Amino acid sequence: MKKLVMIGNGMAGVRTIEEILKLAPEHFEITIFGQEPHPNYNRIKLSNILQGDTNFEEIIISPLDWYKENNIQLFTDEAVVNIDVEAKRVMSSKGREVDYDELIIATGSNSFILPIPGADKMGVTSFRDIHDCEVMIKDAKNYKKAVVIGGGLLGLEAARGLLNLGMKVDVVHLMPHLMERQLDPIASSMLKAELEAQGMNFLMEKETAEILGNERVTGLRFKDGSEIEADMVVMAVGIKANTEVAKNSTIDVNRGIVVNDYMETSVPHVYAVGECAEHRGTVYGLVAPLYEQGKVLANRICGLSAEAYGGSITGTQLKVAGVDLYSAGEITDDDQTKSIMIYNDFEGIYKRVLTKNNVIVGIVLYGDTTDSTRLFRMLTKKEDISGVSIFHTNTNDAAADDIAEMPNDELICGCNGVTKGAIVEAIKTQGLTTLDQVSHCTNAGRSCGRCKPMVSSILAHTLGDQFDAAAAQKTSICGCTTISREELVEEIKTKGLSSVKEVMNVLEWNNEEGCTKCRPAINYYLGMVHMDEYKDDRDSRLVNEKMHANIQKDGTYSVVPRMYGGVTTAADLKKIAEVAEKYNVPLVKLTGGQRIGLFGVKKEDLPSMWEDLDMPSGYAYGKTLRTVKTCVGAQFCRYGTQDSMALGIELEKKFERLDTPHKVKMGVSACPRNCSEAGIKDIGFVGIDGGWEIYVAGNGGVDLRPGDLLCTVKTEEEVMEMTGAYLQYYRETANYLERTSKWVERVGLDHVREVLADEVTRKALNERMDKTLNRYIEPWNEAIQNDAIQDKYYTKQTIKVGE
Repeated sequence: MKKLVMIGNGMAGVRTIEEILKLAPEHFEITIFGQEPHPNYNRIKLSNILQGDTNFEEIIISPLDWYKENNIQLFTDEAVVNIDVEAKRVMSSKGREVDYDELIIATGSNSFILPIPGADKMGVTSFRDIHDCEVMIKDAKNYKKAVVIGGGLLGLEAARGLLNLGMKVDVVHLMPHLMERQLDPIASSMLKAELEAQGMNFLMEKETAEILGNERVTGLRFKDGSEIEADMVVMAVGIKANTEVAKNSTIDVNRGIVVNDYMETSVPHVYAVGECAEHRGTVYGLVAPLYEQGKVLANRICGLSAEAYGGSITGTQLKVAGVDLYSAGEITDDDQTKSIMIYNDFEGIYKRVLTKNNVIVGIVLYGDTTDSTRLFRMLTKKEDISGVSIFHTNTNDAAADDIAEMPNDELICGCNGVTKGAIVEAIKTQGLTTLDQVSHCTNAGRSCGRCKPMVSSILAHTLGDQFDAAAAQKTSICGCTTISREELVEEIKTKGLSSVKEVMNVLEWNNEEGCTKCRPAINYYLGMVHMDEYKDDRDSRLVNEKMHANIQKDGTYSVVPRMYGGVTTAADLKKIAEVAEKYNVPLVKLTGGQRIGLFGVKKEDLPSMWEDLDMPSGYAYGKTLRTVKTCVGAQFCRYGTQDSMALGIELEKKFERLDTPHKVKMGVSACPRNCSEAGIKDIGFVGIDGGWEIYVAGNGGVDLRPGDLLCTVKTEEEVMEMTGAYLQYYRETANYLERTSKWVERVGLDHVREVLADEVTRKALNERMDKTLNRYIEPWNEAIQNDAIQDKYYTKQTIKVGE
C-alpha cells in the first residue's frame, strides 16, 4: 500500500482525499498534518460564527470519526516545516518524520498583514480562521471600539459580526468604492448606504500609516495625518498563498506553488491543490475552482485518465450583512461594452449585464440574484443574446423557467461541483422529497448554502404535483439518516427503542456506527423519552463529558468543581488549593459562573484529581445545568428583598446533572438591581417585594438577548414548580443543541406561557421531570468510576466545549 501524505487539513485538501477514497479506497495509507487543533471545518461560515448565527460544532465538515473510519492518521496542531524531496520525507514542527510515496501540499492561504508600524500590537488580528473569531469574540467583551481595515467581502463580514458583538465599528477602505472587485459604483453605493443604516461607519480613500498605542492598540493614524480611536483592529486587506514549506525545498514557487494542468508541481510525486497552488498564473480564492482541482488531482494520483484542469470562470454569489449580491466576469465599461440595466432604488434592486458583440461578458446583481444561474450560463457558453429577455420580472416565473430550460450539465452547487442532472437523478432514484435529503445525498448546498433556493426549485420541478413545500423543509438529525427530530422521538416511543445501537439498526441508519452529531442526540432523546429507566450510553458522549473536564487547545484539561450558588467553604477551598499544588496546576482562576477552575491539567491526572477533590463536577462541559449564579441576597445586602443564595442552591442541587438539549445557565438576584445577571440567563429569578419574577430565554453570549418575563410568583415552591415544568417542556420539544433563546423564539413565548398556565399540564411535566431526576441519584464518586475514562480514541484533536 502506497503512503500518501497531505500537508494541510482544509477544505480543498480534504475534498481531494474524499475524491481519492471514492476512486481507490484501499490504495493509500493516508497521513494528514493540520496546523490548527481542529478537524476540517467550513471556513466559508466563519462569519456566521462571528455574527452568532451558528457554533463551531455546526461548521465541522469532517468530524474526527470520519478520519478514524477511513483509517486516516491525523496530526492536528502540527505543521510540516520541511520537505526532503530526495528522501521523500516530511518533518513536522514537533520533530515527527513521515515518509511518503505521494505528497499533496494543501496549505491554503494566510491573511495579508499590512507592513506598517504597530501591526504587532495586542488587539490587532486578521479574520481567517476559528482562532481569529475566538479572539474577536473574547475581546469584544472588554473593548467596544473596533476598526476594520478593508472594505472587501471579508472586511464587511467581520464588521457585521463585530456590530453583533455590540462594538462600534469603523471600516477603513483605500478605494473610493466598497468591494470594487465585485461591484460597480452604483451597486457599491447601494451596499454602503444599507450598511450605514445597520450601524457601520466608513472612512473611504484612507491609507493607514501607523497603528497607535503602547502594548495594545489605541488608534490609527492615516497618511493624511488624521487619526481615529480603536481598541481592536481587524485587518482584512487580502490573502496570500501559503507557500512557506515549498519555498524551503526545490519546488518551484511564484505567487503560489506552480502546478500544471494535473496539479503536479516541478518535483515528481509532489502535488499542490487549493489556495496555495498557482495554475497558469492564477491563484484561486473561491472554493468552487479548488474542488475542481481536487477532482483532477484525485484521478491523476490514482493513476486514472483525467481531464486536464483548464482553469475556472467564477461567478461570486455573496450575502453581505443580509444583502444578496452576485458578480461574474467584467464589471467595468470600455469602448466596446454595452449595458443592460434595471435600477430600482426604492426596492433596493440593481441589475446590470455588460455585453460585447451580443454576448454577455459581465454580471452585477444587487438585492435580487434570481437570474444569476441563467445569466452565468449565457456568459460561460457565450450565447448570442439577440432577441432574448435578459431579466425576468417575476421571480417565481424566473425560477420555473430557469429550471425547465436548464441543461443537465448545469452546475448548481459550485462549491461541491453538483450539476442539475446529478440532483434530478438522486431525487428520482433515491426517492428524495426534502431539501435536507438532497443536500445529504448529493452535497449540494452543504458548503456556503447559497444554492439551496435553486436546489429547492429543482426538487419542486422534479416532483411536480407530488412536491410538498412544507415537508420539503424537514431537517434530518444528521447525514447518517433522513429522519427528523420529531420522527426519531416518535419512533422511539412507538417501537420501544431503548439503546443507541438499536435505534440505528431498526431505523436503518446509513452509517451503522453513527457520527459525533447523531450519537449524542440519540442518547439524549432516549433518556428524555424513557426518563428514569434509561441507562446512559457513555460511548455516545463527547470526550469532555467522559472525562468530566473541558479539553483545552493545548490538549490539557480544565477541572471545575461544583460550588452550589457560588457558595463555598474553607474546607473546600483548602482541598482545591492542595490539589492545585499536588498536580502543579498552571492556572487557578475564578470563572464567570462563580466557581474556581483548575486549568492545564494532564489527562492522566484527571481520575486521581477528582478522587482527591471529592467534590461533584460543575459540569462546565456538558449539555446540562452549568451553574446558578447568585448575589448575597437579603441575608447581607441592604437592597435585597429575597434570599437569593438559598433559592440558588436549592435550584442547583435539584437540577444538577440533568440532561438538556443544550447548556443551561441560571441566575438569582435578590432585587431588580440584578447583580447576578439574571436578565441574560436561560432562566433568571429576580426578587421583588412579595415574590419572584421569572425571566426566560436570555443569552449573555455572542448572540446577546435579554430574557423575557415568563411570570411572577409569590413563593419559592411556585418557583420550583414553574422552573421544573419549563425545563421539562424545553427538554421535550427543543431540538438537540438548541439553546433556550432560540427555542423560545421558534415556538413562541405566548405558547410557552399558555402551556405552563394549565395546572394539569404543569403537574404532568413536573412528574416526568422528577422521574428523570431519579437517574441522577448515583453518588459522584461512583459516577467517576463508572464513566468511560479509559476512552482511547478521543485525544486533543476533539473539539472543545467551552464553559
